[in-house]
Amino acid sequence: MAVFGIDLGTTYSCVAHLDDVGRPAVVRNAEGADTTPSVVYLESVDNIVVGSVAKNTAVIHPDLVVSLIKREMGQDYVTPEIHGRTYVPEEVSALILRKLTADAELFTGDSANDVVITVPAYFGIAEREATRRAGEIAGLNVIDIVSEPIAAAIDYGVLRPDEDRSILVYDLGGGTFDTTVITIRGGDIEVVCTDGDHNLGGADWDLRLVEHLAKDFTAQHPDATDPLEDRETEQELRTLAEDMKKDLSSATQRTVRVVHDGRRATVEVSRDVFEEITHDLVDRTVDITRRIVEEAGRRGVTTFDDVLLVGGATRMPVVRARLVAEFGFDPKLHDPDLSVAKGAARYAFEETYRRLLSSGETGKANEMADRAGLSDKAQEAMSNRQIRTVASRSFGIKAVRRDNRTDFVAHLIHANDQLPADVTEEFGTIDDDQRAILVEVMEQAGPRESDLVENNNRIAEGEIEIPPRKPAGWPIDVTFRLSTSGLLRVAAVEKETGVRLELSVQVGGMTDEQVESARKSIALTRVS
Repeated sequence: MAVFGIDLGTTYSCVAHLDDVGRPAVVRNAEGADTTPSVVYLESVDNIVVGSVAKNTAVIHPDLVVSLIKREMGQDYVTPEIHGRTYVPEEVSALILRKLTADAELFTGDSANDVVITVPAYFGIAEREATRRAGEIAGLNVIDIVSEPIAAAIDYGVLRPDEDRSILVYDLGGGTFDTTVITIRGGDIEVVCTDGDHNLGGADWDLRLVEHLAKDFTAQHPDATDPLEDRETEQELRTLAEDMKKDLSSATQRTVRVVHDGRRATVEVSRDVFEEITHDLVDRTVDITRRIVEEAGRRGVTTFDDVLLVGGATRMPVVRARLVAEFGFDPKLHDPDLSVAKGAARYAFEETYRRLLSSGETGKANEMADRAGLSDKAQEAMSNRQIRTVASRSFGIKAVRRDNRTDFVAHLIHANDQLPADVTEEFGTIDDDQRAILVEVMEQAGPRESDLVENNNRIAEGEIEIPPRKPAGWPIDVTFRLSTSGLLRVAAVEKETGVRLELSVQVGGMTDEQVESARKSIALTRVS
């Protein structure tokens, strides 16, 4: 059976599989490119275009194009009305997945139904589950959701399977940023700690250039209207800015022509100017990297054998220069645009192989291995490999202090706790003869753990009954179970009666019925 790894990116996406000699290989799209722009052109209700054509069309029909949807995953967001209907992030992402898997089938001749999809390490439960639901809407069997730095480390780690390594992954993609410390010991991969910001990425560097180009145009033509108030001009500036950003990674200056309101302006931008107007963005990545280095030190990892640069935005020379200046690192560009998809493909293959073995389907497992040309030694290593990861955020419940009756969040699972995690703590009622407790599950919202309610998001709630005439402090056990994929299950138990509350965390913004309806609708839509 064929399995695929998908790097579902903010600005570009990529698909990979294991070739006939067992190596992860990128699947080219129908246009012959390794990566596909994560841009959707809703030409009509029945005809949707994804990729380069959609990206280019954004200049002409910006109101019919959706981009950067990954930043909205897990949020209460809907697109503006297009052709009489709106789309939630899961549906837009499903359209991208449809294009990616259709191209994969065309390239390989295999069904691309079984997939692993990657997400930023700092994605929380809502974002991860929304990504899984996007896969379901696209009609895919989502084997697992895996963090992007883990996928990159898998791709890197198999190059040196017999060497123990400590690795820091600096992952600056189109819309998200993560730093993750990973150890490779005996072929096993363990995430030590992770931190990041899923609202920081290459698109923010593009935006700074857009604003700079618009400002320079206005300085040359002060009587013209603001270029950023015109959707078509703004989209054209975004295209110019992305190309300029890429060019300035090798060139020291770039000149473009800005056309708006019947006027033309020639704007020259040097690399020095570009780095100056984006200095604070790099600072944010450095601050997060410093936090993760300090946290790794507290966990016993004080040196790094390798510092890997992952994500297309790490091609900017300033990234390497700042890491050298601030930390003395010697960063390596490790296939920054493709390594995540390639690692996800290997993970998909290995996970499927292990599941077949554990379910007694040895024949199918051997057939997979033989088809990929894997030796007996490689099969043994694959069956024994373990991947250990950590929680990306802290999770707890809203509680009340007895002394002043103020609300706070009591965290049961903390960021960077080893997964899977299974934690039980005892809580109690606040009043005599209290007949029920509202269990509100909270997830860390800010960059650091905080017991302030406003610094956490409520992701689920449920009520459990208490027997009558019980004194204040009557005990309730609350259990949090967080899987290696970052999916949370919560249970609360009243000890005397055994009444149990099982919380199904409502995440991703869509019910099962809505997912099924969206799946049927998109299955009838032409996506190219």
